Amino acid sequence: MRTRLLPLLIVLMAAVLLALGVPLAVSVAGAQQQKVVVDRIDDTARFAALAQFVTAPPATSGAGAATNDERRDTLSRELASYYEVYGIRAGVFYRSDTPMAHAPRDWYLPETGEVRDAYEEAFLSRRSHDPRQVWPWQRNRLVVASPVIRDGDVVAVVVTDSPTGAMRSRILHGWLVIGAGEIAAMLLAIGAALQLTGWVLKPVRVLDATTHDIATGRLKSRVAVASGPPELRRLARSFNEMADNVEDVLEQQRAFVADASHQLRNPLAALLLRIELLAYELPEGNEEIASVQNEGKRLAQVLDDLLDLALAEHTEADLRTTDIGALTAERVAAWAPTAEAKGVRLVGDCPPTTAWADPVGLSSALDAVIDNAVKFTPEGESVEVTVASDGEASTIVVADHGPGLTDEELARVGDRFWRSGRHQNIKGSGLGLSISRTLLAAGGGSLSYDHHEPEGLRVTVSVPRSRPTA
Repeated sequence: MRTRLLPLLIVLMAAVLLALGVPLAVSVAGAQQQKVVVDRIDDTARFAALAQFVTAPPATSGAGAATNDERRDTLSRELASYYEVYGIRAGVFYRSDTPMAHAPRDWYLPETGEVRDAYEEAFLSRRSHDPRQVWPWQRNRLVVASPVIRDGDVVAVVVTDSPTGAMRSRILHGWLVIGAGEIAAMLLAIGAALQLTGWVLKPVRVLDATTHDIATGRLKSRVAVASGPPELRRLARSFNEMADNVEDVLEQQRAFVADASHQLRNPLAALLLRIELLAYELPEGNEEIASVQNEGKRLAQVLDDLLDLALAEHTEADLRTTDIGALTAERVAAWAPTAEAKGVRLVGDCPPTTAWADPVGLSSALDAVIDNAVKFTPEGESVEVTVASDGEASTIVVADHGPGLTDEELARVGDRFWRSGRHQNIKGSGLGLSISRTLLAAGGGSLSYDHHEPEGLRVTVSVPRSRPTA
């Protein structure tokens, strides 16, 4: 869940930062350019004031001509100094494009372009429009033009053509500052998102782990409710209450099964004894008495298995590092006489391999599985027991050559009291594999079933090689 929630929070925070950063960056660029444009407007206004009293065309003689030339010289010196200091081309041009004064001396009005457009706009008795925004990756120039007005008429136009390198550098610097701030804010936001998602999802992870523990048989597991949002803490408390109730119900069920099994054994033993005494009063070989005795013995076996199942579900696994190969070889040797008496060959391939298991529980589970395989294997066939390891788990495979099971029967094998309809005449209670599965699950192991080609059943006992997490 964290991998889905965290990217969503990061994307939302990045979108917010971009929504704030982009307008701020545009505003910085606009402010820098506006500052330059205002300076150029002030400069053109000052030059227009100097050019206002320069007559056109210049006088050719007399005192007026001398005054006019003096003013034009002053304007030329100002423009030359302005260009030398700031590197900004500037000039005052008559309507005929003739320069009144200009710097540098080789700069004239172009036929087209921004300078020409600003010049013609200023002849309409208004300052030229503000130039288009210049971005750091553009090399455009800023052109500002102001009219020179005398006696209500536009007699000339002051034009400035400014380079934008310095301005673009200032804009870029401002953007770098904004970018650094955005990155810092994003890092802080990611850290906050990590803390927030960890705080919100920690109870969920604990709840998930506890649910898995309970599902795998560790009914004592509970959820800590010390942290997290109030809703999740309330959910954790409710889950603990539910787990307590479920554990109580299961304990009552186990106690009932164990008590019932134990209490029924004595009356059943007495009943079987009376039936055996009654058999002495009847003719030898009476089929009804034999049938009753067989059913009584089967019922006694079922009660014993029920008691074993109740104990298996209640007992904690004593996990330890176990040599699975040696333990399996021991169980194969123990069952070999039984298999030989039935005419079945029991073969074991048990190389040394270690795993975490409860030796008593695993031995009991193997006894049930090998007993089942020998029981259903016909005379003259064999049962193979193979121990292997795949790195994460050790497996014990018991394969027989019996009648096997159909796909539908494979889906039900291991259920309590279930037996195939084809095998009802074979001794058993239908609880052996259920007990085996319970014993293995208590230690983190498992039991699986499959077809054994060409015929028979393949049972795989799996136990972990690393210690299961409690």
